[in-house]
Amino acid sequence: MRPTRNDLAENARAALIALLNARLADALDLAAIMKQAHWNVRGPHFQPLHELFDSVTDAVRGHADDIAERITALGGVAKGRTQDIAAATALPEYPLQAEAGADHVKAVADRLAMTTNAMRAAIGESDEMGDAVTADLFTGVARDLDKQLWFVEAHENKS
Repeated sequence: MRPTRNDLAENARAALIALLNARLADALDLAAIMKQAHWNVRGPHFQPLHELFDSVTDAVRGHADDIAERITALGGVAKGRTQDIAAATALPEYPLQAEAGADHVKAVADRLAMTTNAMRAAIGESDEMGDAVTADLFTGVARDLDKQLWFVEAHENKS
């Protein structure tokens, strides 16, 4: 870790950096998943889903940037290389055979929910490590991803 004037204990910063990097991997993987859906969705609801998936991508990328910047503020190295993401993501592989809008909506919603729930769990973990700032970051991310999930789930046909 790089030296910093941040008054969090070094062991707490190391644990927080590891937690943040794990959630960064999920966020960056989710952003790639969203583009996969954006590029490949087909069917009668193509246009609204194409635009929705792009909008969610932008939101997730913004959160990934905030997470990465928090890592570096704590003296860590943000691990955003493709191989880092592939090794660390908790998300299951996206189904390449998905084509219909409903298939993409389900696959995206499942992975978006997993990411949101992991961010929510990270709030308590950060708080337990004595870092209200990182807990607040995760709170904001979880709040927005909950909203993004709501937008995606609104496209599910659950009749």
